[in-house]
Amino acid sequence: MSMTDLIARSTLFSNTKRSNLSRGSLLGLWRSRRALAQLDHAALEDIGVSAQEAHREASRPIWDVPATWKD
Repeated sequence: MSMTDLIARSTLFSNTKRSNLSRGSLLGLWRSRRALAQLDHAALEDIGVSAQEAHREASRPIWDVPATWKD
């Protein structure tokens, strides 16, 4: 499972309709990616994510949403 999928399945996005991307859901995605970028090595290890995976996910543009949102 990709980091984007993990973020999409988080409780923050549990009420988001896939076919209706709102500004709020995009803002939430941006905030989640920003928070991911700020995690230290120990926190990343706790959630099972490498620093490289976290950097790659945090660097994605806001319009690059999880595939499940596009269905």
